[in-house]
Amino acid sequence: MGDSFSVLQSKLIYEGYIISLYVDTVQTPTGQEYEREVVRHLDAVGVVALTDQQEVVLVRQYRHPIEDMLLEIPAGLLKELENPVECAIRELKEETGYTAKRIEKLAEFYTSAGFTNEKFYLYFSDDIEVGEHEREPGEEGMELEVIPLKDALSMVAQGEISDAKTLTAILMAAQRVGSIAQ
Repeated sequence: MGDSFSVLQSKLIYEGYIISLYVDTVQTPTGQEYEREVVRHLDAVGVVALTDQQEVVLVRQYRHPIEDMLLEIPAGLLKELENPVECAIRELKEETGYTAKRIEKLAEFYTSAGFTNEKFYLYFSDDIEVGEHEREPGEEGMELEVIPLKDALSMVAQGEISDAKTLTAILMAAQRVGSIAQ
């Protein structure tokens, strides 16, 4: 925690498979106390993968909290003691069938530090090989979409891609391959 903030109490409200909700009592450097709702979330990993033709490998899937379909990069939760690189390679294969022959880290960021500790590890691969997906239960209805990078950039600009990790991934991938200025 920061040099002068301290947690006086942390009360567990709910504990689920993916998240736990706490209400923390925090003391500021001036001695003020306040409560904050905190969602402790498993860390997650995603990969932006490009084909030899500079097409982005994406999946369209139903997201219940927003009751809609979203176009996203392949991503998933980091299993206990799993290396983020291994998770990125696993999620790409499971959701799309593509295998990353080479992969590199693009970024590591907090998804919404105002209320959750979820950290997201973003990877990039432009050396992939097509194969058969290995989707898990709960991923029914997921659809593979392979879209030219320039079209994906247009979709970002027009608000047709609205998932935050996917926006970040497409923009960083475009910068990496020189489709947008650095």
